[in-house]
Amino acid sequence: MPDATDAGGLTVGQVATRLGVTVRALHHWDAIGLARPSLRTAAGYRLYTAGDLERLHRIVVYREIGLDLDRIRAILDDSAADVPGALRAPRAQVAERIDRLQQLSAGLDRMIDAHERGLLLTVEQQAAIFGPEWDPDWPAQARQRYGDTAQWQQYAERSASRSPEEWRAVADAVADLDRALGDAMDAGVAPGSAEANDLVERHRDVFTSYFSLTRQMQVCLGRMFEADPGFTAHYDGIRAGLATWFRRSIDASARAHGIDPDAATWA
Repeated sequence: MPDATDAGGLTVGQVATRLGVTVRALHHWDAIGLARPSLRTAAGYRLYTAGDLERLHRIVVYREIGLDLDRIRAILDDSAADVPGALRAPRAQVAERIDRLQQLSAGLDRMIDAHERGLLLTVEQQAAIFGPEWDPDWPAQARQRYGDTAQWQQYAERSASRSPEEWRAVADAVADLDRALGDAMDAGVAPGSAEANDLVERHRDVFTSYFSLTRQMQVCLGRMFEADPGFTAHYDGIRAGLATWFRRSIDASARAHGIDPDAATWA
């Protein structure tokens, strides 16, 4: 690219490319007398000198920090203008914008990390919050299995904004529900009863800490609680036969809401 120190100067297009502005903006600044090219070709085309380019660069910087064209003209053309004073307020605004962008960047990093890992807790934090039975490999296994689902995306986004203390509250709510399920089974609560239905609703409320759970999806979970060895071991470890009792309770509640458990799908 020719340099503005060349005798011929720079064309409008060359200046626009160098400064990252539009040709239309340069034409407008010329028309209002804010930044006129010092030279013209014999054919009347604008040519900008090194001095012109320096003025244009200041205009671009001042525009980027939010000054309007009249204020820029005053700063550039008034030799007595308080330039530092005029720039302090925009400088503070830029600092605030940088801070907001840094916060946004940190939030995006957490969001990406949550989508990739699922749980933004150290192994030690996981053990302290979820107990000795927790396997820190479970989140990675869940991502491998469900990472392309809408539910995983929702879970990851909620995880990204959740603190260890909030995860502890979730874990406590799950533990309280497990105890309530075991106590209900011990007390002879029948699936389909009002008390059992209340526990099924409570399970849906607690589960929304991970992702939104429809009644049909809950039926599918109930099947998994009974069929999957890991889930069965968890519930039957609380009370022998609890996995089946809970699945039957979920099915009964679904029927009460017009859902055929045998036809339920993950939707």
